[in-house]
Amino acid sequence: MREARLGRKEGDGVRCLVCERRCLLGDGRRGSCGNYANLGGKLYHSGYGKLSHLESRPIEIKPLFHYWPGSTALTYSNYGCNFYCPWCQNNEISFSWPHERARQFLPSDLVNLAKLRGDAGLSASLNEPATNFDFVLDASELAVKQGLYSMVVTNGYFTPEALRELIEAGVDGWSIDVKGCPEMASKRVLPHVNHELVFRNAKEVLNAGGHVEMVYLVVTGANTDCFDWILDRFLEYLSEDVPLHINRYFPANRWREPPTDLKLLLELRSRALKELNYVYVGNVWSPDLESTYCPRCGKLLIYRLHRAVQFGLTREGEHWKCPRCGWRVPMRGSPMNMTG
Repeated sequence: MREARLGRKEGDGVRCLVCERRCLLGDGRRGSCGNYANLGGKLYHSGYGKLSHLESRPIEIKPLFHYWPGSTALTYSNYGCNFYCPWCQNNEISFSWPHERARQFLPSDLVNLAKLRGDAGLSASLNEPATNFDFVLDASELAVKQGLYSMVVTNGYFTPEALRELIEAGVDGWSIDVKGCPEMASKRVLPHVNHELVFRNAKEVLNAGGHVEMVYLVVTGANTDCFDWILDRFLEYLSEDVPLHINRYFPANRWREPPTDLKLLLELRSRALKELNYVYVGNVWSPDLESTYCPRCGKLLIYRLHRAVQFGLTREGEHWKCPRCGWRVPMRGSPMNMTG
């Protein structure tokens, strides 16, 4: 347990300022994520270091396709969430709160294990990293000092204060899920979420020099009508060079609608490619839909088969370019564990 960095006293309660739910907690009460509690008038991270999973996973699974391609990251998760999506595929941990039987780790444990396994960095993933904010900060600061990267897979619902702390701690890779659009509230699906704030935060990360890739899981019966709104926000807040992953949904948890129609995914990809340079379709396991092609000349640049296995970009100073036409491709880090 650690006293949290982002708590503010308000009357008889404490306001948690980690995520945009901004829970106001009475004494002895926990927030919606189950990890932050008001104990004696102070905010504590009661789930600090209580992890549910710890394993090495390819960076492409996050998904991040333009960030340290071919590398593996020591991936860690805890318990709880601030969204509780009814289609969550990790609901066994996201819908549970930390408990006394959970294994407890220190940030140094993660860094030492990553180096022992040959992982290039750390990844807070599987459940929402906002629930583990103070631990993620400490682990990231230590990882970066030891020459590792630190990235998060997140719904992007941090407060500006929390976002700033993560960036300053060295978190520079962001796989951000776009859950949908304002119209979803009429269906009573995630009615508490202001989806525009996700794009606000993605823009702030980019402005601070971080790497961002956006993920749109197209959920049958929930957010299939949100694409125009999402693409408009994408162009307003981000740029055509930010990768977009359009992913297929499969029934999980309480959401039993059929899997996303493949024809719809391909239609959305076609529409997005008229505005964006890098659009991928995930969860269909097609190398053609997950590989990177030059937006100018069409040359195959990075071939992916579940992960990056062939890298064909050339380096010029700090930039990566298409070897045929010289188009500059946004890429963070160097390729690892693949052929040239």
